[in-house]
Amino acid sequence: MTDQKSALGGVALWRRIADAIRLDIVGGKLAAGDRLPTEAALAARFSANRHTVRRALAVLADEGVVAAEQGRGTFVRSARRLSYPIGRRTRFSEGLAGQARSLSTQHLGDKIENATASIGRALAIPTGAKVVRIEGLSSADGRPLSRSTTWLAYRQFADFGQRIIEMTSFTATFASYGIADYARASTRISARHADVEETKLLALSAGAIVLVSEAVDEDAEGHPISYALSRFPAERMELVV
Repeated sequence: MTDQKSALGGVALWRRIADAIRLDIVGGKLAAGDRLPTEAALAARFSANRHTVRRALAVLADEGVVAAEQGRGTFVRSARRLSYPIGRRTRFSEGLAGQARSLSTQHLGDKIENATASIGRALAIPTGAKVVRIEGLSSADGRPLSRSTTWLAYRQFADFGQRIIEMTSFTATFASYGIADYARASTRISARHADVEETKLLALSAGAIVLVSEAVDEDAEGHPISYALSRFPAERMELVV
């Protein structure tokens, strides 16, 4: 077997092995400094040959996730991950306060489009209604940590794209509309492979895992004001609910 495939979607087995090890690390089954199981043990776990296991470990080593030590084995590298709390009041700057020296947010663009059914449900507006779409990238100490896409109802926030460029933060921009504070109404978290654009903007290696937060924020009266999809590099961030 030279390039084994899984039965699901033809995903190369070496990639599945790399993903499983990444998720073991992200999920806390393996911590920094822990030694990975031997090649033989990994081969048995995944019904793979050692060549396939070595390829998976080589990819993880290139990413800096693990490091091989001659005569000792392969170990999880000590890589600091930031903790981002998800609660009723979720703010990027407040959530990472004290964990990074500098925080920055880059406005990648905005446009007007029609709401899909899922966006309409989240914002309590009809499908096809106009929405403002905001694209952003947030970083800590120069490392990209979040790629976000946010939708807002056009009837309420028609010029949100222009205002956020001037005010830089969502909190300040909402305040300019008279919304002094807002809270998280719901959050759903999942994990998947980063797509091509996310891999580039978040400076990830091919096959890296991102944590995806699907969130709705509401004003003080309980009306939804934004629907956002945020993607976080699993190797750099943990979401604490």
